Parts: sequence; structure tokens; C-alpha cells
Amino acid sequence: MRKIQIKNWKKYTFEFLSIFVAVISAFALNNWNDNRNDRNAENKILTEIKNGLAKDIEDMRLNELGHKMGIDAVNYFRNILADKPASKDSMMFHYFNLTRDFVSAQNISGYETLKSKGLELIRNDSLRTKIVSLYEYDYNTLRKLEEEYYELQFQENYFKEINSLIAQNFEFNQDKMLIGITTPLKLESDKENIVLIYLMKIQINRNFILQYYTEVKQKIEQLQLEIQFELK
Repeated sequence: MRKIQIKNWKKYTFEFLSIFVAVISAFALNNWNDNRNDRNAENKILTEIKNGLAKDIEDMRLNELGHKMGIDAVNYFRNILADKPASKDSMMFHYFNLTRDFVSAQNISGYETLKSKGLELIRNDSLRTKIVSLYEYDYNTLRKLEEEYYELQFQENYFKEINSLIAQNFEFNQDKMLIGITTPLKLESDKENIVLIYLMKIQINRNFILQYYTEVKQKIEQLQLEIQFELK
């Protein structure tokens, strides 16, 4: 009888251990699959963010170019006021760029996907923090500067005012199309000073936003490198 009990105990112990090992193995396999799925999702999202950052750099460079042409326009009209040589053929080009505004186009689909799945999907704490900081702070600041900050709304603040001061010097063709400007400008000294002040403010504020673009681009380029390293 005792031998039978010992035999049964060994049998039950073996069965229990078999079941235990099977459960643990299944749990480990399931956990491995979950981790693999998370890593695949992380890599996919990081790739999407990286591609979006490349497009953001391109859009920022276009805006930078626009602001630089705005500064060139400031110098053009400043030269006209100083009665210095200035090409009449380029007047319309500079007139268009002088008070031109820009919007901040940002590719945020990758970041929005990350937020929907949970920020903790990014295992690297430092990388995750930099991604959040770029999209939540730097991009929002850039958008507000371009589209909401009063000093940088050139069309709203300066177009009408400058036109009212220099309109008497505009040249129109027979079809009443603006074709140029008469030089030297005929302006009273106080009105000339006002135009010069407007030009100075436009130049200062365009230089300000250009500096911020430089800082944000540097952060993007560093983030691109860290994402690329993480994907290897």
C-alpha cells in the first residue's frame, strides 16, 4: 500500500510540475510576443516620426528663406529711401516679400500615434523626453510665433501703414496694374522716419524668428540622430 502511495505521489508531483512548466512557458511566450509587438510598434512609430522630422526641416527651410527675402526687401526699400541704386525691375518682388507672413506646417501624425498608444512605448527615457519637448513645446512655440504673436504679423501691422505713406510714389500702367515706384521717394521727413521705423521692426522680428528656427532645427537634427541610433 505504501509503495502505491509513493508511486501516486510521484505521479501527481510530475503532473503538477508538467502543468506548472507549461503555464510558465505559455506565460513567458505570451510576454515575449507582447514585447516583440511593442518593439515593432515602437520602431514603426519612431520611423514615422523620423520621416516627419525630415519633412519638417524642409518646411522650416522654406519659411527661413521667406523671412530672409523679407529682410532683403527691407534693405531694398531702405536703399530707395536713401536714394541709393536699386533695380526697378525687382521692385514688385521685394514689395510682395516685405510684409509676407508664414504659417508653421508641422507633421505630427507620428507623435499623435505615439500619444494614442502611450508615451511609455518609447523605452529610452531621454529620447521620449526630447520627443515630447519638441512637439509639445518647441513646435507649439514656433506655431504661435508665426501665426499669433502680434509683432510677427507683418501683413496686418505694416502693409496698410506703409502703403499709405508711399502710395503716392507708385507707378501704374494703362491697365492700372502696379509696375514700379518712382525714385527718389517724395516723403516728408516725419513720414520717412515712420517708414524707416517700420522697416527696422520688420527686420528685427524676422531675425528673431530666424534665430528660433535655427535652434529648433538643431534640436530636430539631434533627435534624428538619436532615433536612427535607436532603430539600429
